[in-house]
Amino acid sequence: MEEYSTYTTPLTSRYASREMSHLFSREKRINTWRQLWLNLAIAEQKLGLNQITDEAIQQLKDHVQITAPEFETAAKEEKRQRHDVMAHIYTYGLAAPAAAGIIHLGATSCFVTDNADLIFLRDGMDILIPKLVNVIHRLSQWSMRYKDVPTLGFTHYQPAQLTTVGKRATLWIQELLWDLRNFVRARNDIGFRGVKGTTGTQASFLALFDGDHDKVEELDELVAKLSGFDTVYPVTGQTYDRKIDIDVLQPLASFATTAHKIATDIRLLANLKEVEEPFEAGQIGSSAMAYKRNPMRCERICSQARYIINLIPNALNTFSVQWFERTLDDSSNRRSLIPEAFLFTDSVMKILLNVISGMVIYPKVIEKHVKAELPFMATENIIMAMTKHGASRHECHEQIRVLSHQAGRVVKEEGGDNDLIERIKNTAYFEPIHNELDSLLDASTFVGRAPEQTESFINKHVAKALEPLQHMITEEKVDLAV
Repeated sequence: MEEYSTYTTPLTSRYASREMSHLFSREKRINTWRQLWLNLAIAEQKLGLNQITDEAIQQLKDHVQITAPEFETAAKEEKRQRHDVMAHIYTYGLAAPAAAGIIHLGATSCFVTDNADLIFLRDGMDILIPKLVNVIHRLSQWSMRYKDVPTLGFTHYQPAQLTTVGKRATLWIQELLWDLRNFVRARNDIGFRGVKGTTGTQASFLALFDGDHDKVEELDELVAKLSGFDTVYPVTGQTYDRKIDIDVLQPLASFATTAHKIATDIRLLANLKEVEEPFEAGQIGSSAMAYKRNPMRCERICSQARYIINLIPNALNTFSVQWFERTLDDSSNRRSLIPEAFLFTDSVMKILLNVISGMVIYPKVIEKHVKAELPFMATENIIMAMTKHGASRHECHEQIRVLSHQAGRVVKEEGGDNDLIERIKNTAYFEPIHNELDSLLDASTFVGRAPEQTESFINKHVAKALEPLQHMITEEKVDLAV
């Protein structure tokens, strides 16, 4: 029962994917530290530090994956030393005794902590980008499927000129494409802190290489290359600049605003019974009201998206109060900030993909709502048709105004249906166009270029954006744990 008696984060137990949860696990963190120590030793040996033997390198390679007993050893040592990095240097040295004296040679704690964080930022983006690509891909398919279905447009959440179900989705897709651009840009901008020493001057490494500046520069580049980076930040303090955190987390928050907006639109449409998120056969909408089909997935997206958005002020404040070469008041904060930003974004991405993959529309309900408003929208077409039969536009406008207000009272005060068209049919003045009314009320003639815009946008703009990322697209089903 011990696992149930202490707090655990729902991020890993309920929401985020296994791969993202693993990326920010303790095991992954320490294994990354060990890989960095190995990379440093390999580079230093290659550049002429003879005290680093082949045996030491081999032992570091053999024990680059930490074991459960080693975690226990490190925990005991950290309790004694009050320093997590030193505790793991000690523990790694026990596993690789031939390397015990050269682990972390010339480095400061930020060599492993900060370079590891940059690796996690990069790899976190590598997990998120394919998921966003699939969200865009599936929503594009959905948009094309319903590109010709007329639906009420809304401005101020009041009925407005018709659009189509598919065209409305293109607005969501365009925002997601901007998020994809921001993700890729942020990911590709992430560099490596490298080997910079305690205050960023590389003094310790210059001493190791007897004042050879070229070798120190080469060491910086070689360790970065071994760690999978082409770019090394040319100057740093003790840490990499915390502005990098802002540059990476800001796109996550921006995506969260997009997801929140999409989910909110779906929730509003669900209230109208026009669109519905997936609903499992045994799913319960309410413990009291058995008939309910609450949009709980979209509600969860909104809830988690707000959390992501509100992490950004934290990153901004942390960066703004870093003094000179470094202060430590960022450390414990960032231990939660960065994992939470990625884990929540991963969760929102997963839920959004699930919703889009199973989202349904109810055409008869949509048609009913269109028909309720279309008579008012058709009045301009009716006036134009009457003028073709010789009627005065001014007189026709007055006739329509009177009948529209009468129909409006029926709708608002009596709760009846919009009977404007029946009133027009029963008014002798409009007899010249009675036979034309059905064609004048064809909803498809009120959507403008919405179908053509949808097709052009998907086939040109979306296709161009996704073309280099086609290998990321999958038709895999997305299930939610809860």
